[in-house]
Amino acid sequence: MKFRLLRNATLKLDILGRSVLIDPFFAPKGSRPSFTGRAPNPLVDLPMSPEEILDGVELVVVSHLHADHFDPIAQELVPKHLPLICQPGDEDKIRAHGFNNVTPLVDTVIWQGIHFQRREGSHGLGPVVQKMGSVMGFTMTAKDEPSLYWAGDTVLYPAVEATIVESRPEIIVIHPCGAKWDGDLITMDAAEAVATCRLAPDTVVIATHMEALDHATVSRDDLLKYARNEEIGPQQLLVPQDGDQLTLTAGRNG
Repeated sequence: MKFRLLRNATLKLDILGRSVLIDPFFAPKGSRPSFTGRAPNPLVDLPMSPEEILDGVELVVVSHLHADHFDPIAQELVPKHLPLICQPGDEDKIRAHGFNNVTPLVDTVIWQGIHFQRREGSHGLGPVVQKMGSVMGFTMTAKDEPSLYWAGDTVLYPAVEATIVESRPEIIVIHPCGAKWDGDLITMDAAEAVATCRLAPDTVVIATHMEALDHATVSRDDLLKYARNEEIGPQQLLVPQDGDQLTLTAGRNG
């Protein structure tokens, strides 16, 4: 599996010779409103053009409809004929943008030999969840490829812990930027990233959704320093830069 972080949650995965794009967010730097008054979003440019990102893409996954996961530019540029997987309840809004091959991930979807299974997520805890709306994660498995759990925009809570323990993924992708909304944590932070690593000590954990939005409170350096102090090594917790590509092999750490 080739795993490329583009920016924020946007990933491009090459698996079984197929190209999968996750949560396309194509807005230019500073072109969208600030969440906190600190700076317009996104804070950084994409490492390559949307056209380069879309080259070869055969499947799109949209975890939820927040603009930093599926923005108006992506809604315009992503080819409308491509198969698109989304969480249940978002399909009609996505079809309204002209997409004609939309499948809600109610439980399991199999596409070209790749198995997607929906996993629960919570975009915070308590009253903030109503403000944030529903989100999903998913596990992704294919023959001779590493099993991957993409947790998505969620905090670490019992449903996520249960997914990790029960599915025993070889790769876990988390969003430990410590994003906050009205003071409430709405994604994992550094402490929850370390807790995730400890839940799955033989699993590679990849931190994405870092340093792209102004409501984040944890930088890449913050995360790495905290993990090092907690004796989580760089061989387990990977913190790629935007544009970095990783090669992930079944049966191996990293």
